[in-house]
Amino acid sequence: MTAVAAESGAPAAPSLPSSPGPLVRARWAVSDTLTITRRNLLVWLRVPAFLVFTVVQPVMFVLLFRYVFGGAIPVPGEYVDFLIPGILVQTAAFATFGTAIALAQELKKGVIDRLRSMPMARSAVLAGRLVADTGRMLVTILIVTGVGYAVGFRFDNGVLPAILMIVLATVFGLAICCISAYTGLAIGDEESVQAFGLIWIFPITFLSSAFVPIPTMPGWLQAFANNQPVTYVIDTMRALARGGPVEASLWKSIAWLAGIFVVFLPLAVRAYRRAS
Repeated sequence: MTAVAAESGAPAAPSLPSSPGPLVRARWAVSDTLTITRRNLLVWLRVPAFLVFTVVQPVMFVLLFRYVFGGAIPVPGEYVDFLIPGILVQTAAFATFGTAIALAQELKKGVIDRLRSMPMARSAVLAGRLVADTGRMLVTILIVTGVGYAVGFRFDNGVLPAILMIVLATVFGLAICCISAYTGLAIGDEESVQAFGLIWIFPITFLSSAFVPIPTMPGWLQAFANNQPVTYVIDTMRALARGGPVEASLWKSIAWLAGIFVVFLPLAVRAYRRAS
């Protein structure tokens, strides 16, 4: 047929383009994710009040507990060294409210549908949101750490453990972001999402070793406080900052965080695929 077409002068049929390989598709997905990340960060930069309030709340907690409650709460060593790791974990957890609310708003306004109709990787919308929120969370954690230094907190265990402490707080926040992303997409209403977030984030942060030693709690609360991820992460961060045994609480923290990623990341992806 090709020879006949060539002899008759008829144009040959165009060959179909080959589908891109997995490396090309992965590169496209990363590029699309970075584009959505930049879009989300620009939205926050155009609303300075949001960034200010995101930082002001944890700073207020630092000052409140450091100067109002710190003298009344007996702990081993200085209370400020006990406090700041708990504040950083609370900051990371509370920052995930923005993930749930933003996804619920974009879902309700049809922004997600418009983005999904564009020629881009379907994973970019959710991945870009998580990357942007993690970056914003890291900036907030660093600012709160600086405020902690201003009021007396110190890393007594060296530079590398200090970096690992910040990394652990950020990874914890990313894990909670996966839960918030799932709730935001599954509920789809920003007011309901915010109310639901208060119901579960407040108890796991305050019913932990964040602000007071667990032995001072009633016995029926100690069982919960001693065996939940926030306590394990905070205890690991305190050991990294102040020195002391790290292994036991670190492995328990890793196990909890891995479990959260394994459970809630697929749930968030499933909720995103079903969102309309």
